[in-house]
Amino acid sequence: MGPRGWRGVFGGCCAFLGGSVVTGTRRTVAAETAENSRQPASAKWYDRRDYVFIEFCVEDSKDVNVNFEKSKLTFSCLGGGDNFKHLNEIDLFNNIDPNESKHKRTDRSILCCLRKGESGQAWPRLTKERAKLNWLSVDFNNWKDWEDDSDEDMSNFDRFSEMMNNMGGDDDVDLPEVDGADDDSPDSDDEKMPDLE
Repeated sequence: MGPRGWRGVFGGCCAFLGGSVVTGTRRTVAAETAENSRQPASAKWYDRRDYVFIEFCVEDSKDVNVNFEKSKLTFSCLGGGDNFKHLNEIDLFNNIDPNESKHKRTDRSILCCLRKGESGQAWPRLTKERAKLNWLSVDFNNWKDWEDDSDEDMSNFDRFSEMMNNMGGDDDVDLPEVDGADDDSPDSDDEKMPDLE
């Protein structure tokens, strides 16, 4: 190269990088790739009798687009301070009612509420395929085994609870004495704790 280096070759005002022309600024291939790529947003999901809930965990989201189809959900947005592009396309385990499905955006996430096409049918997974997706997890804080809940089960529980309350003991039964079991003895946690140094 001569005294002008690469600047002389490209005329000083533009450079060719990975298929795009960049003018007036220095850009790296990594910055160009990050700008054009889309990464799935991390998401948590849980199942209910009539709905399936999916929470996309994207803070400060902008340009949120959620498209509900009968057997597919497409989610996209810009997220965070760097406006990173997120795209999730999910082929759903079963059909939904797109007209009755909704989403709500907050500062921390986007919650999608999918109305099941067939109420009362459990979804053992969110996706049609059994593949493990690294961006998707079960929301165990909200998970509930609703399939097992029924009025009959509750009445059985009530009967069991009543039976346990009615089970009295024979007054003749002599239980062995247990040291410290009387109400007048001090508890070990009643002692004064030593001062911290």
